[in-house]
Amino acid sequence: MNNSFKALADPTRRQIIRLLRDKDMTAGEIAECFEMSKPSISHHLNALKAAGLVQDERQGQFIRYTLNTTVLQEVLSWMLELTEGLQDKKGK
Repeated sequence: MNNSFKALADPTRRQIIRLLRDKDMTAGEIAECFEMSKPSISHHLNALKAAGLVQDERQGQFIRYTLNTTVLQEVLSWMLELTEGLQDKKGK
């Protein structure tokens, strides 16, 4: 889970997650949404992939990226668990 948080610390990667929330995309489609080089986008995608937040699948000559909702749900569950503990403290 540490890799997930490290990957999500970057605002560009969070924006990529938002884009993939709506639909699966190729690296080129993702790159069109940013003003940065394709190698930079590739670096961000690799970090998200290494953290398990996105998956890739080759379709012909393109690679299509998709959210790995399982890992994302684990991260969200942990965060919700943490906030529940905070609310319990405030309620005392």
